[in-house]
Amino acid sequence: MKRIPTNIITGFLGAGKTTSILSLLARKPENEKWAILINEFGNIGVDGAILDQQGAIVKEVPGGCMCCVAGLPMSVGINALLAQKPDRLLLEPTGLGHPKEVIAKLTSESYRNYIDLKATITVVDPRHFSDTQYTDNQNFQDQLALADVVVANKIDQCANEDLAAFEAFTAKSDPAKAAIGKVEQGQLDLDWLAIERTERQAQHSHHHHSHGEAAPLEEFELAPGETFARRENSGQGYRSCGWFFAADQIFDFSKLFTLLSNVNAQRVKAVVNTERGCFAFNVVNQVVSVNELSLNGFESRIEFIDKEALPWDELEEILCSLVTVQS
Repeated sequence: MKRIPTNIITGFLGAGKTTSILSLLARKPENEKWAILINEFGNIGVDGAILDQQGAIVKEVPGGCMCCVAGLPMSVGINALLAQKPDRLLLEPTGLGHPKEVIAKLTSESYRNYIDLKATITVVDPRHFSDTQYTDNQNFQDQLALADVVVANKIDQCANEDLAAFEAFTAKSDPAKAAIGKVEQGQLDLDWLAIERTERQAQHSHHHHSHGEAAPLEEFELAPGETFARRENSGQGYRSCGWFFAADQIFDFSKLFTLLSNVNAQRVKAVVNTERGCFAFNVVNQVVSVNELSLNGFESRIEFIDKEALPWDELEEILCSLVTVQS
């Protein structure tokens, strides 16, 4: 088979990786078939549900770092996608993931004849450069160090000093970045995907972290009589808790929006059936964005991520109180 052009789209929590991939899919050549391998920190699989309706072939590696467990989850996902003979392959590692091992896997002997690894694109929120919780994080540093293309996203929400900090960082990159962008709403330039990869060094070693069981999402089924299931994960100093609700569980849109607006978690994402239809909720710093999805009869998925364990039991009670059963 021909070597498949492949890109890694990386970035820290809340930078806008999934939004960026959605923007690329919306503008891809109509005659091309694209495949996406997604790795989420949590075990529920929210991003895959959002991307799946965009006409791409989507596989997920849930539950932490896709390169852990001797790289088996990532290899299984890549092999399944390559078997579909896509015209392009995109990999979205978790926002807490280190790209070094992903690059090493894709350039290994196993994939040299099948994958043509192009530029690694790192999406950043320029506001993170003034927050030590990001700048002191080794994965944040290495996502930037290993990037061929660095893109400042959400520039419409940034102050001048945020953009100045971004420009100061990119100016001292060695080797220099192949491209530097500033965008809104993750509007990546399609031409960036064709940029050739440059060998770059990470600033830190990659350390595998502990994570929960990463059962394939296809096997994630509720037992008879169950209306929801809960999964937790931890690693890299972060905690996640997610819920998977049966398709007949319908949420109250307004009450759910109010809840998500008031939960002080670093990251919340959800795909939820409501009385108004199916919606994707994306929450960063208690700012909620909502997009309607053309999904029917879908199992709702809600994921919270923070540096500390939140009162998960209390959240679960509140979530269940927002549900009515569709007759």
